Amino acid sequence: MKQAPEHLINLIEPVVEGLGYECVGIDYNPHPKHGLLRIYIDSDSGILVDDCSKVSHQISGILDVEDPIPGNYQLEISSPGEDRPFFKISQFERFIGSTVLVNLFMPIAGRRKIKGLIEKVDGDIITLKEADQIYEVPFSAMSKARLVPDLQFNQSIEKGARSGK
Repeated sequence: MKQAPEHLINLIEPVVEGLGYECVGIDYNPHPKHGLLRIYIDSDSGILVDDCSKVSHQISGILDVEDPIPGNYQLEISSPGEDRPFFKISQFERFIGSTVLVNLFMPIAGRRKIKGLIEKVDGDIITLKEADQIYEVPFSAMSKARLVPDLQFNQSIEKGARSGK
């Protein structure tokens, strides 16, 4: 799974959690001119712009002092959103019964992308069901994974809101 280098995770995660937020994951895309460090945060009550600002202020201070990233980069603090990215096996365990879209480094059963229901997690093997097909996917084979929002649920909420219910 694509994630920031361990030294960045070890530096950033304790700060985010110390502020009372869950550190969902950290993306780091190095580039000589436009690097990007994106930190996904969450909380039981959701994430507002003020939460992102608070975390950004604290993380900026730590990054300025520790200087773990050479060159220029942009710091971005974000909520994971409805299509939250997955960075850890524990996130698959937490969302058993939900649908995910997984991109793979190498094909499994001829597939580079699998959109399936998380059936179970056994060690580092995530079992996904797509239609009547079962895929056992090693976590290390995944280049990217995101939750697929339940659109039927969202559409029924929108319909209720429009009709005044």
